[in-house]
Amino acid sequence: MKNHRFCLLLSCLLCLPLVLGGCASYYSHYGLFPAENSEGDPRQIMLNWQTADYPDWWFVADKSTPITVTTQCSTRSWRLADDSHAEAGECADGIRACGQAGLDRVAASGEPADDETLCLSVNAGEAEAKVVDIGASLELLVSCRPAVTRRGEGDDQEGVDYLRASPVPYIVHIRTSPRGALNGRPPVMDDSVCDAD
Repeated sequence: MKNHRFCLLLSCLLCLPLVLGGCASYYSHYGLFPAENSEGDPRQIMLNWQTADYPDWWFVADKSTPITVTTQCSTRSWRLADDSHAEAGECADGIRACGQAGLDRVAASGEPADDETLCLSVNAGEAEAKVVDIGASLELLVSCRPAVTRRGEGDDQEGVDYLRASPVPYIVHIRTSPRGALNGRPPVMDDSVCDAD
């Protein structure tokens, strides 16, 4: 009888994390705005990420994915991460994306960028900034430009351009909704404009 109670108690304790793991509220976040790419072409720019918000009494901290920044007509995406993400680069503190050697240049000087170069940042100057803490808007600062805007040849050519660098941050308004909500999905960018280029 004691063994039976012990097994029942052990089973309950092992199942507890699975039951309470569903305590989080899951959200999708996105921002879409018009801007120019580095070549001056008008494009739509999309930012999106997801969060898991846990109750204050739960021992797990809120979590997020990195922010993905996508430029219309480009296959190149940026991932802005903070110190809570394994993929966060060492080029700066806060929410950032570092350059990639051979792909990026410092916009102000034209010098080649590398993984020690800060290329994109959110709410620059906030060293402790976390993606989970972003509210209804954010400031996106772009400090790099692509080394090339297209790669490949002929029919295999693809655009790798991205949002034009600016010394003044872009103000992006963010929409938040429960994950999976039909009215909370980010709009699909129309790629028909890409065919005209």
